[in-house]
Amino acid sequence: MQTLLDAAKHHHLTPLQTVQLQRLADCSPFIARLLIKDADLLADLLTNLHISYSVAHMQLFLTKQTIIDEQSLKKALRQLRQHVFARMITRDVNDLATLNEVMQTTSHLAEICLQTAVSFSEKWLQAFFNKPLKASQQLSRFIIVGMGKLGGQELNVSSDIDLIFAYEAVDEQFLDISQQDFYTALGKKVIAALDEITEDGFVFRVDMRLRPFGSEGALVSNLDALEEYYQNNGREWERYAWIKGRVVVGPQAKITELLKPFIYRKYLDFGAFASMRDVKLQIHRDVLQKGLGDNIKLGRGGIREIEFIAQVFQLIRGGRDKSLQIKPTLTVLNALKNIGLLPIETAGALIAAYSFLRNIEHRLMYVEDQQTQNLPKTSEAQARLANAMYFEDWPTFLVALNRHRAIVASHFDATFADEMAAPNSENSTELSTETSIWQNTRAENDALQALFHAGYSGAAETYALLQRLRKSQRYQQLPELSRQRFDALMPLVIAQCGAVTNADEALLRAVTLLEAICRRASYLALLAEYPRALQLLIKLCAASPWLAQYLTAHPILLDELLDTQTLYAAPDFAVMKTALTQKMHDLAGDAEAQMDAMRHFKHTATLRFAAQDLAGKLPLETLSDYLSALVDTILQVSLPTIWQHLKQKHRDIPQFAIIGFGKLGGKELGYVSDLDIIFLFEDESEGASEVYAKFAQRINNWFNSQTNAGLLYETDLQLRPDGNSGLLVSALDAFKEYQYKRAWTWEHQAMTRARFVAGDQRIGAAFEAIRIEVMQQTRDVEELKRDVLTMRQKMAGQMRATNANEKALFDVKHDEGGIIDVEFIVQYLGLAHAAQYIELTHNFGNIALLTMLGKLNIIDAILARKVANAYRNYRRLQHAARLQGNMQAIVPFQAIENDANAVKLLWYQVFKTISI
Repeated sequence: MQTLLDAAKHHHLTPLQTVQLQRLADCSPFIARLLIKDADLLADLLTNLHISYSVAHMQLFLTKQTIIDEQSLKKALRQLRQHVFARMITRDVNDLATLNEVMQTTSHLAEICLQTAVSFSEKWLQAFFNKPLKASQQLSRFIIVGMGKLGGQELNVSSDIDLIFAYEAVDEQFLDISQQDFYTALGKKVIAALDEITEDGFVFRVDMRLRPFGSEGALVSNLDALEEYYQNNGREWERYAWIKGRVVVGPQAKITELLKPFIYRKYLDFGAFASMRDVKLQIHRDVLQKGLGDNIKLGRGGIREIEFIAQVFQLIRGGRDKSLQIKPTLTVLNALKNIGLLPIETAGALIAAYSFLRNIEHRLMYVEDQQTQNLPKTSEAQARLANAMYFEDWPTFLVALNRHRAIVASHFDATFADEMAAPNSENSTELSTETSIWQNTRAENDALQALFHAGYSGAAETYALLQRLRKSQRYQQLPELSRQRFDALMPLVIAQCGAVTNADEALLRAVTLLEAICRRASYLALLAEYPRALQLLIKLCAASPWLAQYLTAHPILLDELLDTQTLYAAPDFAVMKTALTQKMHDLAGDAEAQMDAMRHFKHTATLRFAAQDLAGKLPLETLSDYLSALVDTILQVSLPTIWQHLKQKHRDIPQFAIIGFGKLGGKELGYVSDLDIIFLFEDESEGASEVYAKFAQRINNWFNSQTNAGLLYETDLQLRPDGNSGLLVSALDAFKEYQYKRAWTWEHQAMTRARFVAGDQRIGAAFEAIRIEVMQQTRDVEELKRDVLTMRQKMAGQMRATNANEKALFDVKHDEGGIIDVEFIVQYLGLAHAAQYIELTHNFGNIALLTMLGKLNIIDAILARKVANAYRNYRRLQHAARLQGNMQAIVPFQAIENDANAVKLLWYQVFKTISI
């Protein structure tokens, strides 16, 4: 019997070629037989083994073939397959090709063969019906969608290709038969061209069962029928299948437009977990029933489980994150790692396992060109596979394989774990009391007593609340699946709220949130799938009514509760800025989508900061720094984004800057602080002022507009020159002149807490120079003192008209000895002494400046420290009040008496009078 090396003798093989051909013969008897049979194929292989088989090479091969009829078409396609596979398999088993090369080359081969078959068969059918088209006419366009591994460009060498046929109809009819009949005939011709077994073998087996209505459905659908099917009859597993759907023949735009809403939901789709879990269970049943334990694709820890892990994240989040609307499994896993949905170690393990398993799969198919994923049973076949995978022997290979499969299985189980049965979560038996209360199967007196024992001090009110909820129209009108999820959640909610100290308030807030989201099945699915997220949600609702309202207004944030590691992680604002910039780039041209995305970004970060604050993980200064850095980031990304939407812009990059004042300028922002900002420009171009005025107005609208995602920030522009009567945007020179010649003292007070935030850094540096010069002006100290006191009295008068506090209560911001007094002291002393001490011009914040004033002996150092501590305590009380839903921090005077007295004493020492 002739061997491959015998057949290649006259080619004068090099030692390396001899080794390569011998290894090929050991690993793939199928290719060895082809090469022995076809001398030209062997010559081509030896000449070109060093290069991969590209699309251009495939096209060149086909142009050299004489294709005049169906028989010659089939022969040409099968010979192309032989040439491509001979080179690709030889390269692969000799470690010259990567896994990616094998998958892409095989996928490209399928695409080229399909395109060639369509082109020839369409012309043949037109001629058959004696109706060749005129040059001015256009037939409806045939479309082939590659599904599965073909769609993902990760095809196996002996895999079926899963296809769906469609056509884009035209109004005019050019043929004697209907377009439906024509394209059904064309589809059959294409299938035969690839699938039919001839003396040269086959190209690819074709599987059409994924089409609408499966084997019972029409072979080809027009786009209208396709759209109607997926709108009305599309099933969950078809969404899963269509993730990899990719047009390989014909126009793709309309298919993408039709199918994207079906595949990817607009909101986070945690309902996909349940449906994917059902598919998973069915696969596991098949594995057991059909004995597929040794199947590296379908068995435990196999290829299918890795694909499921990747695709469930795509189903859930792909509608929100376009970076996940991709096809290849390895690319998806890398994307999940990059955006933090999979830990780096997990993604790395899955990528390594996928590559290992796919390489095994290919080597199993290389043997006899058979579609198999089963591990071999005979010792000879086992030795061949171990050798093909570069292992010494079968047992060593099995150790590596089992390690990969165990890792995959553990990650798969973790991804699809039934969280409702997770440790530390109540099971159905333990929740029988709460279930009977919610289902109203317990007598009222018994229910009241049970609620009281569960931790509800206002049991009667809580019971009435639950009764109203069950009878509400919103609950009664829920779809059946949503009501089942709601019914499963409520016993958990009742139990977990009962475990916190303010159970009644927590339940009220949680019920308000659930009522708001219950029509969104995905949110109910999220909480049903992740009871630990529900538990955290209850804790946050119990701790802060403001945060409960925030989550109710922005339920999309519930996703953040899934990963406490991310929720409590310190922010990296450089990474956040890069991510937001990329998001704006991805959504370029869609201002509404960009505005919503920016709001989601802000809301997500705010929730994380608030959760860390409530957990006691954030010192006051750090929280304010975070909130201020968040605004800086958003402003810095907003400027170039909004500028791109300006139609009359005269340059690519605006010579424009945003200056922050007040709490933004001093980096002392709270959760719902307004942004005190002004706009500056320095641009001598003709009409620049008008352009920048429109730009400033667009920025203002961008921030203040209420969209579906809520509000970004409220901006306050009153600190611009001449206030509300002044221009919206100021030229730098005009701003400088105003500050020197016309600004009021209170405006110079504001300058002590101002800083460049976003835009042209050159303008920012010029503004800082102006700010320092303004602060260092020589001043009549007595006149400065009178002006500051007058302004303080004016503010106090305004507050007395709107806020008549009881003597026993203290407004930490406005009352005598409060925050405003501290700010006025620091501002006055900064303006009075900056000419002598330039360090007082630094915008370090009030606490640091008080310490500095003490060290400079401008004020008593011990008293300065007391006032700094008082200011810190006031700010902490402000944040705490906001989390409790209060716009003002009003506390018993007795609680802060020492702080207030320290501030009053310093005020008297500085101004020789009381503040109010």
